[in-house]
Amino acid sequence: MSGITCKFGGSSLADATCIRQARTIIEADENRRFVVPSAPGKRNAGDRKITDLLYAWHRIAAEGLDASDPRRIIADRFAELAEQLDVQFDILGLLDEIATQAGRGTADYMASRGEYLNGRLMAEVLGATFVDPAECIFFKASGHFDERSYAVLGEKLRGEGRFVVPGFYGSLPDGRIKTFSRGGSDVTGAIVARATASDLYENWTDVSGFRMTDPRIVPEARRIEEITYQELRELSYMGATVLHDEAIYPVRATGTPICIKNTHEPENPGTRIVAERESDRPVCGIAGRAGFSMISIEKALMNKEKGFGLRILSVLEEHDVSWEHMPTGIDTISLIVRTEDLDGKTEDILAAIRERCRPDSLGVTENLAMIATVGQGMNHHIGVAARLCGAMAEAKVNLRVIDQGSSEMNIIIGVEEEDLATAVKAIYHAFADWDC
Repeated sequence: MSGITCKFGGSSLADATCIRQARTIIEADENRRFVVPSAPGKRNAGDRKITDLLYAWHRIAAEGLDASDPRRIIADRFAELAEQLDVQFDILGLLDEIATQAGRGTADYMASRGEYLNGRLMAEVLGATFVDPAECIFFKASGHFDERSYAVLGEKLRGEGRFVVPGFYGSLPDGRIKTFSRGGSDVTGAIVARATASDLYENWTDVSGFRMTDPRIVPEARRIEEITYQELRELSYMGATVLHDEAIYPVRATGTPICIKNTHEPENPGTRIVAERESDRPVCGIAGRAGFSMISIEKALMNKEKGFGLRILSVLEEHDVSWEHMPTGIDTISLIVRTEDLDGKTEDILAAIRERCRPDSLGVTENLAMIATVGQGMNHHIGVAARLCGAMAEAKVNLRVIDQGSSEMNIIIGVEEEDLATAVKAIYHAFADWDC
């Protein structure tokens, strides 16, 4: 098998006009054979997402109350789409099936029905074969993805014509529906691309690829033409949200390229995500997010105490807190964690560290933002860190943390949350047109 896998996000399937545009894109290339739709997105700012309505339906029904309002809104939305697209679609019958599980089945089952219904609709629109992920995308009992899915799904997608595989969900060993995290249709698309040995995975959305940084902060930020899987992983982790960060893994193993494309500007080349690329600039992108705290530990001769770091990390593990970064000195360790993970646990964690490690000083700094400056070219360009720090000094932003990954592909800095936008702008302008 080969061909092109096309995933369409909710904004690209929000109404009949959008779906017609998606159909035009698909039919423009006979190699676009594997279609992965999300649930319909918002048509306007005041609209409700289908997935949110399904969650509401489930919650209301679970409380034994009348859930006719969300059900009616969903029915009207799909009935209108079917009428405008001139296809036969038994939305009322399908909703009757779903209603048997509302309030009794799992929230994952209800949440997945937006993709399921839109997949059924898209199959009618395209004259394609509908394939239910519950029958061929599997999770282990632990909730982790089961790689035997690739072989089963690949068999399901053999044959002529086009296939529609709804995004976002699969099934557990006992048959219950299990969803990926929100935005997980991107992951489904990558799984389909790998299972079919697709030549390309196109991810169609409402933006023309990635920008070098968040356009809400830097409106003029230029488009990234090409980026590697690893560079994108670093940026996604720090808040670049065009593509679900877990969508990289299935195609990374096979080297299948991803292309982020704009449904409303299909002629725009978008951004290609590849295994390797030529590095003409040291920095590829900048991404940042707020909501971090730093636990700072200091103790003389810390480096002489065997197991000191293990004792600290065991405290975090026992309190179900993950660490994000760990800058160290000879007598100091700083642990960067998500502030939300510390909710109600801070004092207990500090007490446990004091008891087990007997530090000379111990404290917590809150309201930090972390910013990643990423690029595979920075490891053989002189002056990247100096330029970054110079940009912070010129912008009068105080650096609370600075750390570089072992891959030498990123430099992480920590600043006060109130300085996040200022810092991102300064870094962008320092590197966007750097003639090095």
